[in-house]
Amino acid sequence: MQNVKNTIVDRLLAVVAPHLCSGCGRIGSTFCDNCKYDITQEPFLGCILCEKPTINGVCDDHKAVFNQAWVVGIRSGALQRLIGGFKFRNMKAASVELADLLHKRLPPFPSGVVFVPIPTTPLHIRERGYDHMLLIANQLGRLRHFPVQKLLIRENHLIQHRASREQRLIQATTAFRVEGVVDPRAIYILLDDVVTTGATIVQAATLLRQAGATIVWVAATSRQPLD
Repeated sequence: MQNVKNTIVDRLLAVVAPHLCSGCGRIGSTFCDNCKYDITQEPFLGCILCEKPTINGVCDDHKAVFNQAWVVGIRSGALQRLIGGFKFRNMKAASVELADLLHKRLPPFPSGVVFVPIPTTPLHIRERGYDHMLLIANQLGRLRHFPVQKLLIRENHLIQHRASREQRLIQATTAFRVEGVVDPRAIYILLDDVVTTGATIVQAATLLRQAGATIVWVAATSRQPLD
């Protein structure tokens, strides 16, 4: 019932206060086709962990438990405004555009892919009224015709925003647990919004591997260097 109410409210707000493009300000959507084209034509082509140029998304300098990663772009400009509106200004409709950006960034996949969203902290879910990464994952699952599984459960309520590199690494080690059946034949693709140090996705991938996953890849909407 809550989802139905949220959908009705979203539709009413779209009429009363129509969305503006996060790139050019055009009325009609949170991200117009022209601005989306600008992003997708210049995707991020570096290591998701250090930004070193690589075709695989993760370079040989890291002994990561995943060997493929994709990022839409650097978190700046229009993409930063789109993600910021989605996460911090209740711009729920942005989930559609962010999922579409990921859809356009990702290559064709073989059968057996399962999308696994990085779970949002309970505090942020209460503040926003939705789990933002689950919304993106569900939308992407519909676009790619692959299932979504909430295999990762939050174990702590710590928030990484403004945390140092050392704090993020420590927080990640106790952030999640795996709940559910992990199929060793599946290809699990972790979905995250912003990757900074990479501590979260590395820990999440490690847990999935420990639970029996043989292939874990990563996809994110943006990469942001830690200031």
